[in-house]
Amino acid sequence: MVVLGGGPGGYVAAIKAAQLGAKTALIEKEKVGGVCLNVGCIPTKTLLRSAKLYEDLINSEKFGIDILDKSLVTVNWKNLMSRKDSIVNKLTGGVKVLLSQNGVDVYNGYGEAIDKNTISVNGEKLRTKHMIIATGSSTYIPNTPGLKESFDKGYSITSTEALSLDGIPKEFIVVGGGVVGVEFAALYNALGSKVTILQRSQILRSLDKDVRETMERILRNKGIDIVYNVGIERYDMNKIVCKVNGENKTYEADKILISIGRTANLKGLEKLDLKIDSKGIVTDEKLRTNIDGVYAIGDVNGKYMLAHVASAEGIIAVENIMGKSEKINYDKVPSCIYTFPEVGAVGLSEEEARARGHKIITSIFPMTANGKAMAEGETDGFVKIVADEKYGEVLGVHIIASHATDMIAEAVATLELEGTVYDLAKAVHPHPTLSEVVMEAAHGAIGKPIHIFKK
Repeated sequence: MVVLGGGPGGYVAAIKAAQLGAKTALIEKEKVGGVCLNVGCIPTKTLLRSAKLYEDLINSEKFGIDILDKSLVTVNWKNLMSRKDSIVNKLTGGVKVLLSQNGVDVYNGYGEAIDKNTISVNGEKLRTKHMIIATGSSTYIPNTPGLKESFDKGYSITSTEALSLDGIPKEFIVVGGGVVGVEFAALYNALGSKVTILQRSQILRSLDKDVRETMERILRNKGIDIVYNVGIERYDMNKIVCKVNGENKTYEADKILISIGRTANLKGLEKLDLKIDSKGIVTDEKLRTNIDGVYAIGDVNGKYMLAHVASAEGIIAVENIMGKSEKINYDKVPSCIYTFPEVGAVGLSEEEARARGHKIITSIFPMTANGKAMAEGETDGFVKIVADEKYGEVLGVHIIASHATDMIAEAVATLELEGTVYDLAKAVHPHPTLSEVVMEAAHGAIGKPIHIFKK
């Protein structure tokens, strides 16, 4: 088996293949770990942790801690970057060791598919029975007038450059209101930048309506300016000339983050004659492409551009190659946003459930009524459960909370087991924890919650 690409989909697939007895090669032209470990998931969360600590120190009096001179609380940008790089290097180094220990042959170079059984790398041709394409994605850059020049001068940047700036920008513009853009907006806002999000329509529009509207309110309350109905006409170095609700506007910043989506990396695959749509390589629920023996996982198939999905797809693809019959259910895939507070969601939104014909019940329990949330000073948010009315089967769970990205795992397990709101309400949750809010929301779905009054 040959795996093209060493990101969280590719390296996991390679390790799993070797564990199941396949002679396995992994080809990666840059660093193993891909975007996620090197310039995505891990470095952003490392910086976000520092930003949250800084934000808490600036607001320390609400915890009963007085800092007499807040001007002495400063961000050491060099040390912050050094900590980020250290964590990234430790993790990518660990992946290299795991690949070696599992007997995976790693080729550092650019892999090009000659046919479905032949890959060229570093002038060498590798023959294989099966190929897993895990080449990932790249930031989509529109052909807007002046944008190339703005990039060349370093004013416009992608998420990669946003992780290694020389310092904290005074003015920071985010073009795009998706997950990546909103996370960077939260990061630099917490570090003291004046942040503006320019967006055509609703931010985070793939999420449940209650989550979208609540997160917009929270971000605005933190001082992030969100501008809708924006039509960008051109870039002029560090300026954006656009129309907002039909009126001419110009926005200016030290740095402009372009975050309006990603495109599948398909270079080097042209000779395979793969079936491709607007999202990427077309695959079925077993991750098979239209070519026998060729599979595609992760961002390159455009299903869900999430590291944990890529890893799950990698394992499923390998197991299918090795004779099993496994499928992935994308309805049970969790999504996480590492803002302040965090967002965790899995399953159907209220709108999606109704659109699919479900007769539903919904229940929302606020964090303001939870003791642990009050103790932590993190009372923004809620848990929302969407369930089928007939049997109470949980169809979706949507959380805004300080630890929502950890809390959502309980909901994922519930969906995987086809659990009900009765199961969640009956399960004894430890006190005091944020997880109690899941139980309370479940009680609300089947009757009345205990710790808020509901008529």
